[in-house]
Amino acid sequence: MTSTPDTTVAETPGKPEADTRAATAGGSPKLTRSIGVVGGTLLTLSCLTPASSLFVIVPDSFATLGTGTALTIAIAGLLCIGVAFTYSELGTLIPSSGGEYAMVGTLMGRLAGWLVFVLSLIVVMIVPPIIALGTADYLAPIVHLNPQYTAAGVMLLATAMGLLDLRANAWITGIFLVLEVVACAVVAFLGFTHTSRSASVLIHPVMDAGRGQSSAVTAGLIVTGLATALFILQGFSTAVYLAEEMDNPRRNVSRTVLWTLGIGAAVVLIPVVAITLGAPDLKTLAAGNVAGMVQSWSNSGVGTFVSLCIALAIINAAIVMVIQNSRVVYSSARDAAWPTAANRVLSHIGKRYGSPWAATLAVGVPGAVLCFVNLDTLSDVTGVAVAAMYVFVALGALVSRRGEHKHRLAWRMPLWPAIPALLVVVLAWVLYQQSVKSLVITGVIVAAAALYWALYLRPRQATHWVISVPDDDLAPAADTAPAAH
Repeated sequence: MTSTPDTTVAETPGKPEADTRAATAGGSPKLTRSIGVVGGTLLTLSCLTPASSLFVIVPDSFATLGTGTALTIAIAGLLCIGVAFTYSELGTLIPSSGGEYAMVGTLMGRLAGWLVFVLSLIVVMIVPPIIALGTADYLAPIVHLNPQYTAAGVMLLATAMGLLDLRANAWITGIFLVLEVVACAVVAFLGFTHTSRSASVLIHPVMDAGRGQSSAVTAGLIVTGLATALFILQGFSTAVYLAEEMDNPRRNVSRTVLWTLGIGAAVVLIPVVAITLGAPDLKTLAAGNVAGMVQSWSNSGVGTFVSLCIALAIINAAIVMVIQNSRVVYSSARDAAWPTAANRVLSHIGKRYGSPWAATLAVGVPGAVLCFVNLDTLSDVTGVAVAAMYVFVALGALVSRRGEHKHRLAWRMPLWPAIPALLVVVLAWVLYQQSVKSLVITGVIVAAAALYWALYLRPRQATHWVISVPDDDLAPAADTAPAAH
Protein backbone atom coordinates (compact mmCIF):
# COMPACT_ATOMS: atom_id res chain seq x y z
CA MET A 1 0.00 0.00 0.00
CA THR A 2 1.06 3.61 -0.45
CA SER A 3 0.31 6.93 1.15
CA THR A 4 -0.63 10.17 -0.53
CA PRO A 5 -0.15 13.68 0.87
CA ASP A 6 -3.78 13.76 1.98
CA THR A 7 -4.53 10.20 3.09
CA THR A 8 -2.21 8.03 5.14
CA VAL A 9 -2.42 4.28 5.35
CA ALA A 10 -0.05 1.64 6.64
CA GLU A 11 3.06 1.18 4.53
CA THR A 12 4.54 -2.11 3.42
CA PRO A 13 8.15 -3.05 4.12
CA GLY A 14 10.56 -1.89 1.49
CA LYS A 15 8.86 1.41 0.75
CA PRO A 16 10.84 4.63 1.38
CA GLU A 17 8.31 5.79 3.98
CA ALA A 18 8.65 2.54 5.89
CA ASP A 19 12.44 2.79 5.80
CA THR A 20 12.33 6.36 7.06
CA ARG A 21 9.94 5.45 9.83
CA ALA A 22 12.16 2.60 10.97
CA ALA A 23 15.16 4.90 10.98
CA THR A 24 13.28 7.56 12.86
CA ALA A 25 12.14 5.08 15.46
CA GLY A 26 15.70 3.90 15.86
CA GLY A 27 14.78 0.39 14.73
CA SER A 28 13.07 -0.27 18.08
CA PRO A 29 11.43 -3.66 18.65
CA LYS A 30 7.71 -4.17 18.54
CA LEU A 31 5.49 -4.28 21.59
CA THR A 32 5.05 -7.80 22.97
CA ARG A 33 1.72 -9.64 22.67
CA SER A 34 1.03 -10.89 26.19
CA ILE A 35 -2.63 -10.30 27.13
CA GLY A 36 -6.04 -11.62 26.19
CA VAL A 37 -9.61 -10.50 26.84
CA VAL A 38 -9.41 -10.97 30.63
CA GLY A 39 -6.14 -9.09 31.05
CA GLY A 40 -7.21 -6.41 28.59
CA THR A 41 -10.56 -5.97 30.33
CA LEU A 42 -8.87 -5.67 33.73
CA LEU A 43 -6.47 -3.03 32.43
CA THR A 44 -9.13 -1.13 30.48
CA LEU A 45 -11.71 -1.31 33.27
CA SER A 46 -9.07 0.04 35.63
CA CYS A 47 -8.48 2.89 33.19
CA LEU A 48 -12.21 3.58 33.13
CA THR A 49 -11.72 3.43 36.91
CA PRO A 50 -15.40 3.38 37.86
CA ALA A 51 -14.76 3.91 41.57
CA SER A 52 -12.55 6.97 41.19
CA SER A 53 -14.99 8.42 38.66
CA LEU A 54 -17.82 7.69 41.08
CA PHE A 55 -16.13 9.24 44.10
CA VAL A 56 -14.06 12.03 42.54
CA ILE A 57 -15.98 13.30 39.48
CA VAL A 58 -19.61 12.34 40.15
CA PRO A 59 -19.89 14.49 43.33
CA ASP A 60 -19.51 17.63 41.18
CA SER A 61 -22.39 16.40 39.02
CA PHE A 62 -24.57 16.01 42.12
CA ALA A 63 -23.97 19.70 42.81
CA THR A 64 -25.16 20.81 39.36
CA LEU A 65 -27.66 18.10 38.43
CA GLY A 66 -29.02 16.89 41.77
CA THR A 67 -31.09 13.74 41.37
CA GLY A 68 -30.71 14.09 37.59
CA THR A 69 -27.13 12.81 37.77
CA ALA A 70 -28.16 9.16 37.32
CA LEU A 71 -30.39 10.01 34.34
CA THR A 72 -27.59 11.99 32.69
CA ILE A 73 -25.11 9.14 33.15
CA ALA A 74 -27.68 6.65 31.81
CA ILE A 75 -28.18 8.76 28.67
CA ALA A 76 -24.42 9.04 28.29
CA GLY A 77 -24.23 5.26 28.63
CA LEU A 78 -26.62 4.83 25.71
CA LEU A 79 -24.48 7.17 23.62
CA CYS A 80 -21.42 5.18 24.66
CA ILE A 81 -22.93 1.99 23.23
CA GLY A 82 -22.77 3.62 19.80
CA VAL A 83 -19.27 4.90 20.57
CA ALA A 84 -18.24 1.39 21.64
CA PHE A 85 -19.49 0.01 18.32
CA THR A 86 -17.41 2.54 16.39
CA TYR A 87 -14.29 1.84 18.48
CA SER A 88 -14.79 -1.92 18.13
CA GLU A 89 -15.03 -1.72 14.35
CA LEU A 90 -12.19 0.72 13.84
CA GLY A 91 -10.03 -0.85 16.55
CA THR A 92 -10.17 -4.23 14.81
CA LEU A 93 -9.88 -2.75 11.34
CA ILE A 94 -6.80 -0.71 12.33
CA PRO A 95 -5.30 -2.28 15.50
CA SER A 96 -2.64 0.20 16.61
CA SER A 97 -1.38 1.49 19.96
CA GLY A 98 -2.04 4.95 18.53
CA GLY A 99 -5.73 4.40 19.20
CA GLU A 100 -8.01 7.15 17.93
CA TYR A 101 -5.44 9.05 15.91
CA ALA A 102 -4.25 5.95 14.05
CA MET A 103 -7.83 4.97 13.23
CA VAL A 104 -8.94 8.44 12.13
CA GLY A 105 -5.66 9.30 10.42
CA THR A 106 -5.67 6.13 8.35
CA LEU A 107 -9.27 6.63 7.26
CA MET A 108 -9.57 10.42 7.00
CA GLY A 109 -6.06 11.70 6.38
CA ARG A 110 -3.09 12.90 8.38
CA LEU A 111 -4.46 16.28 9.43
CA ALA A 112 -7.59 14.72 10.95
CA GLY A 113 -5.40 12.14 12.68
CA TRP A 114 -3.15 14.87 14.06
CA LEU A 115 -6.07 16.88 15.48
CA VAL A 116 -7.47 13.74 17.10
CA PHE A 117 -4.05 13.02 18.59
CA VAL A 118 -3.97 16.50 20.14
CA LEU A 119 -7.46 16.00 21.61
CA SER A 120 -6.36 12.64 23.04
CA LEU A 121 -3.20 14.30 24.37
CA ILE A 122 -5.36 16.68 26.41
CA VAL A 123 -7.01 13.66 28.00
CA VAL A 124 -3.68 11.84 28.36
CA MET A 125 -2.01 14.65 30.26
CA ILE A 126 -4.87 16.08 32.33
CA VAL A 127 -7.07 13.19 33.48
CA PRO A 128 -4.52 11.29 35.64
CA PRO A 129 -3.64 14.36 37.78
CA ILE A 130 -7.35 15.21 38.16
CA ILE A 131 -8.02 11.73 39.50
CA ALA A 132 -4.86 11.64 41.65
CA LEU A 133 -5.80 14.89 43.42
CA GLY A 134 -8.62 13.05 45.18
CA THR A 135 -6.26 10.62 46.96
CA ALA A 136 -5.55 12.68 50.08
CA ASP A 137 -9.25 13.23 50.82
CA TYR A 138 -9.87 9.49 51.04
CA LEU A 139 -6.75 8.82 53.10
CA ALA A 140 -7.90 11.40 55.66
CA PRO A 141 -9.48 8.82 58.05
CA ILE A 142 -5.97 7.44 58.63
CA VAL A 143 -3.54 10.28 57.90
CA HIS A 144 -3.83 13.91 56.86
CA LEU A 145 -1.71 14.70 53.81
CA ASN A 146 -1.21 17.62 51.47
CA PRO A 147 -3.47 16.91 48.46
CA GLN A 148 -1.04 18.20 45.84
CA TYR A 149 2.08 16.46 47.17
CA THR A 150 0.09 13.26 47.65
CA ALA A 151 -1.23 13.42 44.09
CA ALA A 152 2.30 14.02 42.76
CA GLY A 153 3.50 10.99 44.72
CA VAL A 154 0.72 8.88 43.23
CA MET A 155 1.71 9.99 39.72
CA LEU A 156 5.36 9.10 40.33
CA LEU A 157 4.36 5.70 41.74
CA ALA A 158 2.17 5.11 38.70
CA THR A 159 5.09 6.04 36.45
CA ALA A 160 7.37 3.53 38.18
CA MET A 161 4.71 0.82 37.82
CA GLY A 162 4.25 1.71 34.16
CA LEU A 163 7.85 0.77 33.47
CA LEU A 164 7.15 -2.86 34.41
CA ASP A 165 5.90 -5.77 32.31
CA LEU A 166 2.32 -5.31 31.10
CA ARG A 167 1.19 -8.78 32.21
CA ALA A 168 2.37 -8.11 35.78
CA ASN A 169 0.51 -4.80 35.79
CA ALA A 170 -2.67 -6.51 34.58
CA TRP A 171 -2.74 -8.69 37.70
CA ILE A 172 -1.73 -5.89 40.08
CA THR A 173 -4.41 -3.56 38.75
CA GLY A 174 -6.86 -6.48 38.75
CA ILE A 175 -6.43 -6.93 42.50
CA PHE A 176 -6.95 -3.22 43.08
CA LEU A 177 -9.96 -3.30 40.79
CA VAL A 178 -11.63 -5.98 42.94
CA LEU A 179 -11.26 -3.74 46.00
CA GLU A 180 -12.80 -0.73 44.27
CA VAL A 181 -15.73 -2.79 43.00
CA VAL A 182 -16.27 -4.02 46.58
CA ALA A 183 -16.32 -0.40 47.76
CA CYS A 184 -18.89 0.50 45.11
CA ALA A 185 -21.01 -2.51 46.12
CA VAL A 186 -20.91 -1.48 49.81
CA VAL A 187 -22.01 2.06 48.94
CA ALA A 188 -24.82 0.72 46.74
CA PHE A 189 -26.05 -1.65 49.46
CA LEU A 190 -26.04 1.03 52.15
CA GLY A 191 -27.72 3.59 49.91
CA PHE A 192 -30.53 1.23 48.88
CA THR A 193 -31.13 0.17 52.50
CA HIS A 194 -31.37 3.79 53.72
CA THR A 195 -33.59 5.36 51.06
CA SER A 196 -34.96 8.83 51.84
CA ARG A 197 -36.97 9.58 48.68
CA SER A 198 -39.04 8.00 45.96
CA ALA A 199 -37.45 6.56 42.82
CA SER A 200 -39.59 9.02 40.83
CA VAL A 201 -36.92 11.69 41.38
CA LEU A 202 -34.70 9.72 38.99
CA ILE A 203 -37.12 10.41 36.12
CA HIS A 204 -38.36 13.82 37.34
CA PRO A 205 -35.09 15.17 38.76
CA VAL A 206 -34.74 18.02 41.24
CA MET A 207 -31.77 19.82 42.72
CA ASP A 208 -30.97 21.88 45.79
CA ALA A 209 -31.84 25.55 45.25
CA GLY A 210 -30.65 26.72 48.67
CA ARG A 211 -32.55 27.75 51.82
CA GLY A 212 -34.23 24.37 51.96
CA GLN A 213 -35.84 24.80 48.54
CA SER A 214 -35.63 22.57 45.49
CA SER A 215 -35.92 23.26 41.78
CA ALA A 216 -36.51 21.09 38.74
CA VAL A 217 -33.53 19.97 36.65
CA THR A 218 -34.16 21.12 33.08
CA ALA A 219 -33.41 19.22 29.88
CA GLY A 220 -30.85 21.90 29.05
CA LEU A 221 -28.91 21.17 32.23
CA ILE A 222 -28.92 17.46 31.46
CA VAL A 223 -27.59 18.06 27.93
CA THR A 224 -24.89 20.34 29.32
CA GLY A 225 -23.98 17.65 31.87
CA LEU A 226 -23.57 15.00 29.17
CA ALA A 227 -19.99 16.08 28.44
CA THR A 228 -19.00 15.39 32.04
CA ALA A 229 -21.02 12.16 32.02
CA LEU A 230 -19.14 11.01 28.91
CA PHE A 231 -15.94 11.88 30.76
CA ILE A 232 -17.12 9.75 33.73
CA LEU A 233 -17.64 6.72 31.47
CA GLN A 234 -14.65 7.45 29.22
CA GLY A 235 -11.98 4.78 29.43
CA PHE A 236 -13.67 1.76 27.86
CA SER A 237 -12.40 2.97 24.50
CA THR A 238 -8.76 2.78 25.59
CA ALA A 239 -8.80 -0.96 24.91
CA VAL A 240 -7.76 0.00 21.38
CA TYR A 241 -4.47 1.36 22.79
CA LEU A 242 -3.57 -2.21 23.76
CA ALA A 243 -4.26 -3.62 20.30
CA GLU A 244 -0.56 -4.23 19.61
CA GLU A 245 -0.15 -6.12 22.89
CA MET A 246 -3.26 -8.32 22.64
CA ASP A 247 -3.37 -11.84 21.30
CA ASN A 248 -5.68 -12.03 18.28
CA PRO A 249 -6.57 -8.31 18.38
CA ARG A 250 -9.23 -8.52 15.68
CA ARG A 251 -11.30 -10.68 17.98
CA ASN A 252 -10.25 -9.52 21.44
CA VAL A 253 -10.29 -5.73 20.99
CA SER A 254 -14.03 -5.57 20.33
CA ARG A 255 -14.79 -7.97 23.17
CA THR A 256 -12.67 -5.93 25.57
CA VAL A 257 -14.31 -2.63 24.55
CA LEU A 258 -17.87 -3.94 24.96
CA TRP A 259 -17.24 -5.90 28.17
CA THR A 260 -15.52 -2.90 29.76
CA LEU A 261 -18.34 -0.51 28.89
CA GLY A 262 -21.02 -2.85 30.25
CA ILE A 263 -19.25 -3.63 33.51
CA GLY A 264 -17.96 -0.10 34.06
CA ALA A 265 -21.32 1.58 33.43
CA ALA A 266 -23.02 -0.78 35.89
CA VAL A 267 -20.37 -0.22 38.57
CA VAL A 268 -20.87 3.56 38.26
CA LEU A 269 -24.61 3.85 37.67
CA ILE A 270 -25.94 1.48 40.36
CA PRO A 271 -24.17 3.27 43.26
CA VAL A 272 -25.16 6.66 41.80
CA VAL A 273 -28.81 5.61 41.98
CA ALA A 274 -28.29 4.31 45.53
CA ILE A 275 -26.62 7.53 46.67
CA THR A 276 -29.36 9.61 45.03
CA LEU A 277 -32.10 7.73 46.89
CA GLY A 278 -30.18 7.36 50.15
CA ALA A 279 -28.92 10.91 50.72
CA PRO A 280 -30.82 12.37 53.69
CA ASP A 281 -31.60 15.63 51.85
CA LEU A 282 -30.80 17.48 48.64
CA LYS A 283 -28.25 19.70 50.36
CA THR A 284 -26.26 16.66 51.48
CA LEU A 285 -26.53 15.17 48.00
CA ALA A 286 -25.27 18.38 46.41
CA ALA A 287 -22.30 18.45 48.81
CA GLY A 288 -21.23 15.09 47.35
CA ASN A 289 -19.54 13.86 50.53
CA VAL A 290 -19.99 10.17 49.81
CA ALA A 291 -17.66 9.04 52.59
CA GLY A 292 -19.66 11.10 55.09
CA MET A 293 -22.92 9.56 53.88
CA VAL A 294 -21.44 6.07 54.22
CA GLN A 295 -20.51 6.80 57.82
CA SER A 296 -24.00 8.12 58.57
CA TRP A 297 -25.51 4.96 57.06
CA SER A 298 -23.19 2.60 58.94
CA ASN A 299 -20.26 3.42 61.21
CA SER A 300 -16.79 4.93 61.09
CA GLY A 301 -15.13 1.55 60.47
CA VAL A 302 -17.10 0.93 57.29
CA GLY A 303 -16.53 4.53 56.23
CA THR A 304 -12.78 4.12 56.70
CA PHE A 305 -12.76 0.86 54.72
CA VAL A 306 -14.64 2.45 51.83
CA SER A 307 -12.36 5.49 51.89
CA LEU A 308 -9.24 3.31 51.70
CA CYS A 309 -10.72 1.29 48.83
CA ILE A 310 -11.41 4.54 47.00
CA ALA A 311 -7.82 5.69 47.58
CA LEU A 312 -6.57 2.40 46.13
CA ALA A 313 -8.94 2.83 43.19
CA ILE A 314 -7.41 6.24 42.47
CA ILE A 315 -3.88 4.83 42.64
CA ASN A 316 -4.99 1.97 40.40
CA ALA A 317 -6.47 4.40 37.89
CA ALA A 318 -3.29 6.46 37.80
CA ILE A 319 -1.18 3.34 37.13
CA VAL A 320 -3.34 2.14 34.25
CA MET A 321 -3.74 5.60 32.73
CA VAL A 322 0.02 6.07 32.66
CA ILE A 323 0.43 2.61 31.09
CA GLN A 324 -2.16 3.14 28.37
CA ASN A 325 -1.46 6.81 27.73
CA SER A 326 2.25 6.12 27.30
CA ARG A 327 1.33 3.85 24.38
CA VAL A 328 -0.23 6.81 22.60
CA VAL A 329 2.90 8.93 23.05
CA TYR A 330 5.09 5.97 22.00
CA SER A 331 3.01 5.46 18.88
CA SER A 332 3.13 9.15 17.95
CA ALA A 333 6.93 9.05 18.11
CA ARG A 334 7.03 5.84 16.06
CA ASP A 335 4.96 7.72 13.49
CA ALA A 336 7.41 10.65 13.61
CA ALA A 337 5.17 13.37 15.04
CA TRP A 338 8.10 15.19 16.65
CA PRO A 339 11.64 16.26 15.76
CA THR A 340 13.84 13.27 14.93
CA ALA A 341 15.78 13.15 18.21
CA ALA A 342 12.56 13.19 20.26
CA ASN A 343 11.03 10.49 18.05
CA ARG A 344 14.05 8.24 18.57
CA VAL A 345 13.88 8.54 22.36
CA LEU A 346 10.10 8.31 22.81
CA SER A 347 9.75 5.26 20.54
CA HIS A 348 12.43 3.25 22.34
CA ILE A 349 11.29 0.07 24.11
CA GLY A 350 13.20 -1.29 27.10
CA LYS A 351 14.69 -4.76 26.63
CA ARG A 352 13.97 -6.06 30.14
CA TYR A 353 10.24 -5.32 30.51
CA GLY A 354 9.26 -4.53 26.93
CA SER A 355 7.70 -1.20 27.89
CA PRO A 356 8.17 2.19 26.19
CA TRP A 357 10.06 3.68 29.13
CA ALA A 358 10.71 7.17 27.72
CA ALA A 359 7.07 7.60 26.67
CA THR A 360 6.00 6.42 30.13
CA LEU A 361 8.20 9.06 31.77
CA ALA A 362 6.90 11.68 29.31
CA VAL A 363 3.35 11.03 30.52
CA GLY A 364 3.97 10.42 34.23
CA VAL A 365 6.46 13.10 35.22
CA PRO A 366 4.57 16.09 33.71
CA GLY A 367 1.45 14.60 35.31
CA ALA A 368 3.13 14.91 38.69
CA VAL A 369 3.93 18.56 37.95
CA LEU A 370 0.35 19.29 36.87
CA CYS A 371 -0.84 18.22 40.33
CA PHE A 372 0.30 21.66 41.51
CA VAL A 373 -1.84 23.49 38.93
CA ASN A 374 -5.49 24.49 39.33
CA LEU A 375 -7.27 21.95 37.16
CA ASP A 376 -10.90 23.01 37.66
CA THR A 377 -11.20 24.64 34.26
CA LEU A 378 -9.21 21.86 32.61
CA SER A 379 -11.78 19.34 33.83
CA ASP A 380 -14.38 21.07 31.64
CA VAL A 381 -11.89 21.26 28.78
CA THR A 382 -11.29 17.51 29.08
CA GLY A 383 -15.02 16.85 28.76
CA VAL A 384 -15.10 18.92 25.56
CA ALA A 385 -12.01 17.10 24.24
CA VAL A 386 -13.58 13.68 24.86
CA ALA A 387 -16.81 14.64 23.06
CA ALA A 388 -14.90 16.15 20.12
CA MET A 389 -12.70 13.06 19.88
CA TYR A 390 -15.78 10.85 19.73
CA VAL A 391 -17.12 12.99 16.87
CA PHE A 392 -13.95 12.34 14.86
CA VAL A 393 -14.11 8.59 15.56
CA ALA A 394 -17.77 8.50 14.47
CA LEU A 395 -16.85 10.34 11.26
CA GLY A 396 -14.09 7.78 10.73
CA ALA A 397 -16.65 4.98 11.12
CA LEU A 398 -18.79 6.59 8.42
CA VAL A 399 -15.97 6.23 5.88
CA SER A 400 -14.57 2.93 7.15
CA ARG A 401 -16.33 0.77 4.56
CA ARG A 402 -15.04 2.32 1.40
CA GLY A 403 -12.09 1.49 -0.83
CA GLU A 404 -9.58 -1.07 0.38
CA HIS A 405 -11.01 -1.06 3.91
CA LYS A 406 -14.39 -2.32 2.76
CA HIS A 407 -13.25 -5.92 2.38
CA ARG A 408 -10.81 -6.19 5.28
CA LEU A 409 -11.56 -8.54 8.12
CA ALA A 410 -12.89 -6.65 11.13
CA TRP A 411 -15.70 -6.66 13.66
CA ARG A 412 -18.57 -4.83 11.97
CA MET A 413 -21.15 -2.86 13.92
CA PRO A 414 -24.90 -3.34 13.41
CA LEU A 415 -27.07 -0.54 11.96
CA TRP A 416 -24.22 1.10 10.07
CA PRO A 417 -24.19 3.95 9.01
CA ALA A 418 -27.13 5.08 11.18
CA ILE A 419 -25.26 4.70 14.48
CA PRO A 420 -22.18 6.81 13.65
CA ALA A 421 -24.31 9.41 11.85
CA LEU A 422 -26.58 9.78 14.89
CA LEU A 423 -23.53 10.03 17.15
CA VAL A 424 -22.12 12.92 15.12
CA VAL A 425 -25.38 14.86 15.39
CA VAL A 426 -25.94 14.24 19.12
CA LEU A 427 -22.34 14.91 20.13
CA ALA A 428 -22.25 18.12 18.09
CA TRP A 429 -25.34 19.23 19.99
CA VAL A 430 -23.68 18.34 23.31
CA LEU A 431 -20.62 20.40 22.35
CA TYR A 432 -22.83 23.34 21.41
CA GLN A 433 -24.26 23.35 24.94
CA GLN A 434 -20.87 23.59 26.69
CA SER A 435 -19.44 26.75 28.25
CA VAL A 436 -17.85 29.29 25.95
CA LYS A 437 -14.69 29.29 28.07
CA SER A 438 -14.06 25.54 27.75
CA LEU A 439 -14.84 25.62 24.02
CA VAL A 440 -12.49 28.56 23.44
CA ILE A 441 -9.62 26.94 25.37
CA THR A 442 -10.02 23.68 23.48
CA GLY A 443 -10.32 25.59 20.20
CA VAL A 444 -7.09 27.51 20.85
CA ILE A 445 -5.22 24.26 21.55
CA VAL A 446 -6.58 22.67 18.37
CA ALA A 447 -5.72 25.81 16.35
CA ALA A 448 -2.14 25.75 17.68
CA ALA A 449 -1.94 22.08 16.71
CA ALA A 450 -3.16 22.88 13.20
CA LEU A 451 -0.49 25.58 12.95
CA TYR A 452 2.20 23.04 13.98
CA TRP A 453 0.86 20.72 11.30
CA ALA A 454 0.98 23.44 8.63
CA LEU A 455 4.43 24.79 9.50
CA TYR A 456 6.30 21.63 10.56
CA LEU A 457 4.58 18.34 9.75
CA ARG A 458 3.06 19.03 6.33
CA PRO A 459 6.33 20.27 4.73
CA ARG A 460 7.97 17.06 6.00
CA GLN A 461 5.16 14.65 5.20
CA ALA A 462 7.48 12.22 3.38
CA THR A 463 9.31 11.53 6.64
CA HIS A 464 7.07 12.80 9.47
CA TRP A 465 3.65 11.82 10.78
CA VAL A 466 3.58 8.65 8.70
CA ILE A 467 0.80 6.82 10.52
CA SER A 468 1.61 3.14 10.73
CA VAL A 469 -0.06 -0.11 11.66
CA PRO A 470 2.33 -3.02 12.44
CA ASP A 471 2.62 -5.31 9.45
CA ASP A 472 1.44 -8.42 11.30
CA ASP A 473 -1.75 -6.56 12.27
CA LEU A 474 -2.81 -5.68 8.74
CA ALA A 475 -5.99 -7.55 7.96
CA PRO A 476 -5.83 -9.59 4.77
CA ALA A 477 -8.34 -8.72 2.11
CA ALA A 478 -11.49 -10.77 2.47
CA ASP A 479 -12.75 -10.85 -1.09
CA THR A 480 -14.50 -14.16 -0.64
CA ALA A 481 -15.31 -14.16 3.06
CA PRO A 482 -17.86 -12.01 4.91
CA ALA A 483 -16.74 -9.48 7.48
CA ALA A 484 -16.16 -10.95 10.92
CA HIS A 485 -18.65 -10.14 13.65
